[in-house]
Amino acid sequence: MPVLTQVALAALSALLLASAVACDPPGEETKKSDLGPGRWHKLHSERGELSPETLDLIEQLESIGYVSGSVPSSTRGITVHDRDRAHAGLNFYTSGHGPEAVLMDMDGRELHRWRYPFEEAWPDHPRKRPRQTKWWRRATLLENGDVIAIFAGFGMIKVDKNSKLLWARKIGAHHDLEIMPSGDIYVLTRVPHLVPRIHPSQEILEDFISVLDADGVEKRRVSVLEAFERSKYAKPWRGRGDIFHTNSLRVLDGRSADRAPAFRKGNVLLSIHALDQLAVVDLDRAEVVWTLERDFKGQHDAKILDDGHLLLFDNFGREEQSSVIELDPVTGDRVWEYRGTPERPFYSFTCGTADRLDNGNTIIVESDQGRAFEVTPEREIVWEFYNPFRAGENDEYIATLFDLRRLPPDFTESWLGAASTPRAP
Repeated sequence: MPVLTQVALAALSALLLASAVACDPPGEETKKSDLGPGRWHKLHSERGELSPETLDLIEQLESIGYVSGSVPSSTRGITVHDRDRAHAGLNFYTSGHGPEAVLMDMDGRELHRWRYPFEEAWPDHPRKRPRQTKWWRRATLLENGDVIAIFAGFGMIKVDKNSKLLWARKIGAHHDLEIMPSGDIYVLTRVPHLVPRIHPSQEILEDFISVLDADGVEKRRVSVLEAFERSKYAKPWRGRGDIFHTNSLRVLDGRSADRAPAFRKGNVLLSIHALDQLAVVDLDRAEVVWTLERDFKGQHDAKILDDGHLLLFDNFGREEQSSVIELDPVTGDRVWEYRGTPERPFYSFTCGTADRLDNGNTIIVESDQGRAFEVTPEREIVWEFYNPFRAGENDEYIATLFDLRRLPPDFTESWLGAASTPRAP
């Protein structure tokens, strides 16, 4: 192939991919009632939306036979799978298309699906329900096939492997949960109410760390607001509405405690979106004992790695683009970062997750673009998945991919077996 054509193809690839991952302006999805229930983002990759220069380049390349077929909006399912370097396992994900979770293998073959609508869990709830009740914001799969799922801001449910409801708790659960070996469930909850010292006349959403037993009954809760007020990190909080927007929770196991006593076992690490801040809460003292602010902004999914470092999804910390960053919690220094490339842009205005896998790779969920991908420590993509759930006349809208977790290959061995029949979305 001539060198000029190779350059042109590279330029075209970059332009098309940049168009494909462009994000809706904040709040645009609220105007999409004609798409039906769900949370959708538009894929800006139809030819009519490309610049004249890009369209000219497409026509030139098509005339010599190097470019044909669909544009990136038609991409769905597994697009990259390097079997030698990707971490083998099962993939469990939740999506804005509906109140359900899907389990698939590394090749995108659906193995099992769980589904339970909000109106069946709480049939007496007023008929008018916010959009957040149309999907599961976060879910966790247990080894026996049970799933615990969150309807954002409203409650949690537990269903068995056959999607039979085991319990439903209307406790204002939102964003994140973690299940402990004891069966206790740590979950973020919130209460809308008037707190005069914060605002004299308008309600706020007060965030809590709630601890539930295995049946979803609340045993205790700690106010994030009061934990800050009780600490040396207190400030004169003022505002209304969602003043913290706490969006992730991890129970610490004691690693890094030798370097940072705040990270002792049993404390809870939080990501606080509205403050662009991480915080650790000592539940025994109901007090914030550590915070970290750097140049990350609107971050999600903060966690401690096996080596004691922090990993988080930074939505728009640098140059208004997303990145996944690994930090030393003591010094705050960056140890590793993934930011994408001009050829493979990377941005999610909302949500987003990142997990470090046992082989050292990192799996990243670019939520707004409905994309999950796995990168090596050298930042090479070795596995990639696009959400197959689409909407619109030409499938130009993709469902938000809230979360995708890689599970061990034998995680479902005790209940799934060969009896499960794969189902297409």
